[in-house]
Amino acid sequence: MVVSSPDLGALAPEIIVTLGALVVLVLDFALPRKYLFLLPYVSLVFVALAGWSCLSLWGRQEYHMYNMLALDNLRLIMSLIVLAGTALALLMSPPYLKREEIEYGEYYALVLFAALGMMVMAAGLNLVVIFVGLETFSISVYILSAFARGRLPSYEAGMKYLLIGSFATAFLLYGMVLIYAATGSLFLTDIKRFLMTRPVLGDKLLTAGLALMIVGFGFKVAAFPFHVWTPDVYEGAPTPVTAFMAAAVKTAAFAAFARVFMTALSPIQPLWEPILWWLAVLTMTFGNFVAIAQTNVKRMLAYSSIAHAGYALIALVAGTPEALAALSFYMLAYTLMTAGAFGAVVLLSGKGDTNSNIYDICGLGFRFPWLGAAVTVFMVSLAGIPPTAGFFAKFYLFSAAVNRGLVSLAVVAVINSVVSVYYYFRVVVMMYMHRREQEAPSVPLRTYAPAAVSVGIAAVAVLVIGILPSEVLELAKTSVVLALTPR
Repeated sequence: MVVSSPDLGALAPEIIVTLGALVVLVLDFALPRKYLFLLPYVSLVFVALAGWSCLSLWGRQEYHMYNMLALDNLRLIMSLIVLAGTALALLMSPPYLKREEIEYGEYYALVLFAALGMMVMAAGLNLVVIFVGLETFSISVYILSAFARGRLPSYEAGMKYLLIGSFATAFLLYGMVLIYAATGSLFLTDIKRFLMTRPVLGDKLLTAGLALMIVGFGFKVAAFPFHVWTPDVYEGAPTPVTAFMAAAVKTAAFAAFARVFMTALSPIQPLWEPILWWLAVLTMTFGNFVAIAQTNVKRMLAYSSIAHAGYALIALVAGTPEALAALSFYMLAYTLMTAGAFGAVVLLSGKGDTNSNIYDICGLGFRFPWLGAAVTVFMVSLAGIPPTAGFFAKFYLFSAAVNRGLVSLAVVAVINSVVSVYYYFRVVVMMYMHRREQEAPSVPLRTYAPAAVSVGIAAVAVLVIGILPSEVLELAKTSVVLALTPR
């Protein structure tokens, strides 16, 4: 392996996000309390700068930091999606924090530190780097989940996420240790080279390490049966944090999942492909059927996110460049429509996340036409109906599976998509075909303007990508280079 020299320019996005988090911490101490409302907008400036930096690095394919970090389009597109999810969560946070009386500046620093960890995780070419990125964002999100001080459900969400997340981390770390013991390296390209040159399918250490890593990543992407933390944590955490977890955290986890399995472990794909096949089928089926019974909107969206994790796993089962491009497109669409849906929950719910029952949205389409229209766009897109980003995301993903010969998996996915129409369209029916018996509280647009902007941006983006998907797909196709051939 050729050892590359450090290049801080290649780390510009991560450095900018780190500086943003540190600046927010300093401002939180230095600024008078009446100026603390500026912190989310300062954070957004640094997120925008990091996104611009990612775009300026586009097209480069290099190793950096002694071959521990990749500078390739996969890293950049996943980082951009993480930053998009971060920006939407930051926009919907100020009115929510004010309503819940938890306006603390460290919230925004924690969000930026979490985004930093996700970006590092997506860039890792070394198992230790991936683990460091994982822990960086996990610790921040543990705290954010319990950030609603004085609310028992939030404390419960933070504790559950901490305990179960710690178990998941232990599984993943032990799996990495066994992979190292079996191959003698922590570098993804070295592991791949070792597995290509030696008969290792009967290696018990390798098999055990592979199984533990599937468990660890399964927890992070909320795949069945490792999903147990998801409904309670999504429901109890502050809603902007839930949006952040559902969008950005899942994107980063899938980026690392894909990089490890489709690069380092690709020579033993016959060993892990059947496992992920069943994991995908069980995850999407369980998530969709349990979501039908939910009446709490946040909990329904939690099970929806489990189902979408099952869809995204199809890309890993297929394991082709086409499937990876479809995964990139899918995570972008999923981030926009899921974050937007949770942003609508911020606007609809009352203090303590009350009024988040599905029956509380009766007549919403008549009371707030603009909000009803946005929620309709998100539900239609999540169900996978044209002309939305969700339809083309599923279309490209299922097409990649069919082209790989996974017809049965694609058929199961299509059936699950049909099932999901019921609970997504139930929301639309409630908004437009039922009247609320009691007068609902109004949404003060001026107070909730940042959250309304985030919902509007997400809705417009979902429609634009659905109408013009080819441009985004071509961009995603350039992200299929996972790791470079050693020079």
